[in-house]
Amino acid sequence: MMRQMREATKPIMLLAALAFVCLMIFEWGMDISGQSSGGLGEIGSVNRESVTYDAYMATYRNLYDQVQRGQELPITSQQIKEIEDAAFDEVVNALLIRQELRKRGISVTNAEISQAAQLSPPADLRPQFTSAAGQFDAVGYQMFLATLPPDQLVLLEAYYRDVIPRGKLLRQIASGIFMSDGDLWRQFRDENDQVEIRFAPLDPSSRYDDADFPVAADDVADYYDANQDEFATPALARVVVTVLDKTPTAADTVSMGDKATTLRQEILDGGDFAEVATRESSDAGSAQIGGDLGVFPKDRMVNEFDSVAFSIGLNTLSEPIRTSFGYHLLEVTDRWGQDSAQARHILIPFERTDDSEFALLMLADSLEDMAETMSLAEAATNAGLTSATIELAENFPFVQGAGQVSEGADWAFQDAEPGDVSPVFETQQAFYALELISAEEEGFLPLGDATVAIEATLRFAMKMERATSDGQQIVDRIAAGETFDAVVSEMGLEITETEFFSRNDFVPGMGRQNGAIGAAFGLRPGEISGVVTTPANAFIIQQMNYAVADSAAWLSQTLQQRQTQVAVVEQTRLAEWIEALRASARIIDRRAEVLAPVDEDAPLQMPRGF
Repeated sequence: MMRQMREATKPIMLLAALAFVCLMIFEWGMDISGQSSGGLGEIGSVNRESVTYDAYMATYRNLYDQVQRGQELPITSQQIKEIEDAAFDEVVNALLIRQELRKRGISVTNAEISQAAQLSPPADLRPQFTSAAGQFDAVGYQMFLATLPPDQLVLLEAYYRDVIPRGKLLRQIASGIFMSDGDLWRQFRDENDQVEIRFAPLDPSSRYDDADFPVAADDVADYYDANQDEFATPALARVVVTVLDKTPTAADTVSMGDKATTLRQEILDGGDFAEVATRESSDAGSAQIGGDLGVFPKDRMVNEFDSVAFSIGLNTLSEPIRTSFGYHLLEVTDRWGQDSAQARHILIPFERTDDSEFALLMLADSLEDMAETMSLAEAATNAGLTSATIELAENFPFVQGAGQVSEGADWAFQDAEPGDVSPVFETQQAFYALELISAEEEGFLPLGDATVAIEATLRFAMKMERATSDGQQIVDRIAAGETFDAVVSEMGLEITETEFFSRNDFVPGMGRQNGAIGAAFGLRPGEISGVVTTPANAFIIQQMNYAVADSAAWLSQTLQQRQTQVAVVEQTRLAEWIEALRASARIIDRRAEVLAPVDEDAPLQMPRGF
């Protein structure tokens, strides 16, 4: 959760992050395609090679932890389903890659592992041994390796044994990628060239009266027939909805502040900061190492945190600091002026207290019980809640206050009959329940209902045609010797002047209209364009100044730019290659039968063995 608050992590913890790469070899003593040492055995296969339960579960646990660390609220059942599918896909991809490595005879020698370990630290470790000038501290890294315990060395070796063959495979797959200096310069130029312009927008929507552009009924009907896809309507369900917000109450917030104060006093009374952080901090990453945030530069943290971090005395325990994340207890252990600091913290997040959470669960249960014998609106009123009648779209099921309600949509469109009340479902933001009033299948908007929109579309097209004609008159008069300013003023238009902008910038009065911006860059200083049309407007543009990208700056970063672009192409090619492998592979997924819950009426919240 607090990843953005950390500049660095202890190297030993970074090594721990590498462990997952080799879990299937070292934690279980098995190959991802070998026989399981426990669990449920085979849950699928890839080209007749087993996908084991143990491999799947380890991948699942890893992904589950990643998702949970990235959000403050509990993981929903919908997220669990997504994690399950992603875990299976990840194991399948790993097997496909391993099969391809065997097919191509790609392996790794002990000498290659030794050389890589000595000279090429994992990407997560390299920053710890790289100076501000970009110089790698090989001596410092060697000293670090010498201090690693045997179990960490085993993990490091396993990392290279996995990564090096994959690197060889990637080089084979992505061979032939070449980024010429010309290509790199054009990309850099496109991103860094700037122009300064003046332009006159013709504003067809506001410049002309609707009454001057009547639309014939036959034209409306013809447009409707020719553009049926525009009028497709999703399946809709009319439902009564009641939402139980999970947001912490004001009392919960006060309670979290009180907890932070209590923990602070515990430390002041002699408690160990690191022990308290490990026990109580919600920032899982730093809590494992006693709350240590490592070294971070000024302005990296949120303002409230940053302000205290660069003003408090060294080794002094702060008062509780309230930020958007919650309450922090901070202790700065070192500081280098106003440039950077090293600190540790304890995070008490904004969350419901146990009593508040229990009360909310009881309220949800009560609502569900009452809705079995009365309407949802009545049950909500009895529970002290509100309800509302809304339309739920099957293609984008969204409820205000609850977010995406996929489970509720599945119930409404697949299981329910009018008058039925759903169970209480859960999202990250809330609990919610639905009562189905009616449901409509997907179809097409009737012509009568689409007429107003079609008339507007056709009328705008006529206005744009008129604006283009008027604009061409302006262009012709300028070409005949009149000034841009005089003609535009006579036509009742205004000229907008810009500051320098690049091709990727938002231009006030123009937006990000690629056609107009491209036209601006295609002119010469002083040159005036023809009529430039975009989907929403039409412009006449005069370029005033053109600032060419700094070639010296480009030369200084050519190597980095080439590496970045090659990496992007490599990843794209790898993803396409894996998809091709999957398309030609025989993949069998047996999770539905192997992992089915014993009680068919009970939803599976977690794969067995978690």
